[in-house]
Amino acid sequence: MSSVERNEAPTKKTSGGFNIDFKALGPFLALVGLFILGTLINEAFLSGGNLSNIFTRAAFIGIIAVGATFVITAGGIDLSVGSMAAFISGAMIVVMNGLVATLGAGVETVLLGILLSVVLGIGAGAVNGLVSTKGKIEAFIVTLGTMGIYRSLVTYMADGGTLSLDFDIRGVYRPVYYGDVMGIPIPVLVFFAVAVAGYVLLNMTPFGRKCFAIGSNEQVARYSAIHVDRVKTLTYVIQGLCVSIATIIYVPRLGSASSSTGVLWELEAIAAVIIGGTMLKGGYGRIWGTVIGAIMLTTIGNILNLTDAISNYLNGAVQGLIIIVAVFLQRGDWRRKKSK
Repeated sequence: MSSVERNEAPTKKTSGGFNIDFKALGPFLALVGLFILGTLINEAFLSGGNLSNIFTRAAFIGIIAVGATFVITAGGIDLSVGSMAAFISGAMIVVMNGLVATLGAGVETVLLGILLSVVLGIGAGAVNGLVSTKGKIEAFIVTLGTMGIYRSLVTYMADGGTLSLDFDIRGVYRPVYYGDVMGIPIPVLVFFAVAVAGYVLLNMTPFGRKCFAIGSNEQVARYSAIHVDRVKTLTYVIQGLCVSIATIIYVPRLGSASSSTGVLWELEAIAAVIIGGTMLKGGYGRIWGTVIGAIMLTTIGNILNLTDAISNYLNGAVQGLIIIVAVFLQRGDWRRKKSK
């Protein structure tokens, strides 16, 4: 039996012969429950404007979480994504503002800023991956270090303050976040496209199968002639690219970047991945579960905004609790003890 087969989600066959994947169904049912709760708390929850806000805001974390699914599935972790997003945002703003004198506040300037974001995202991801694999340093330590580096760099660029995008450029760039296609916000469409691409890459290609195998047992994967270091480095590159894409649609939202940009994004991304059913120890990943997890986290924050029962300032505490509970439920030993 292959490592991928060993990590398939548990299913139960009903009397009618249908296989029910409870691991996949769980996050979806939880999301439905949240929507019911939100509706009971405030009738405005299901309004078009509020739902659009939920899915648009979920796009940022969701796109980053898709990249995190690859990293975690292959047995890694990346704590630098929030700081990376802040650094890329600051670099984009500095470069685009600097290009105004030569190229003007036009589409060319915005496109060069987007290109810079992609290059920085891929480069930052490659640094995390190479230092971790070639340097034989735990990914937790490497990304903890780069988290501090990226955060310091954006603080330095902003001189401790805030970097603001040129007003005219922001007018050109604004539709990337606030625009829509047939009523669907552009960030939501980008989120969906990234999720589809991530699903195909993880579940329908040899690369995805190698991620599963490495996360299940890295040593066995090496014996199976899998280039473990190369595959793990590519997962970090994918993570960096996803951070870049999320940043591209985030910058026109506020048109600014500072040392507080992207704070706790790594927490939200990891929470979305774990809630969606991906195993934190690696070897099993689920892209659509991650998508649902990202929407769930945003929905929780939205519900907290609509009620006075719990302060919105406790959103981070709720997310942290969710991570702990989700990891606990993933462990098999507590279920075995319960069955005895």
